Amino acid sequence: HVQLVESGGGLVQAGGSLRLACAASGLTFSNYRLGWFRQPPVKERDIVAYITWNGGTIYSADSVNGRFTISRDNAKNTVYLQMNSPNPEDTAVYYCAAKRSGHYFGTGAEYDYWGQGTQVTVSS
Repeated sequence: HVQLVESGGGLVQAGGSLRLACAASGLTFSNYRLGWFRQPPVKERDIVAYITWNGGTIYSADSVNGRFTISRDNAKNTVYLQMNSPNPEDTAVYYCAAKRSGHYFGTGAEYDYWGQGTQVTVSS
């Protein structure tokens, strides 16, 4: 069965850096488009970044643009989120998600599979 497993979360100081990874199994990874979402405490889950199967199209939310970078390694079945200069407002549970098709990517309903999430806490 399909599994997406996030890793790399934890406590980081504001201005530092952190790299999240999401390893996929049970699917043909290169056929899937991937997104990172986050859900802060008592808030809704929102998209952070998105990447197509070959990295040809990349999206970053305005709130993280220029600080966070999504990338993927199809040979390793892994998608990454490099988080540079995080601030306390980036504190959230971060989820990776995979979708097989469709042009829309901004909402969770578009995705077929989800990871269990990893907590990122940014201290000031």
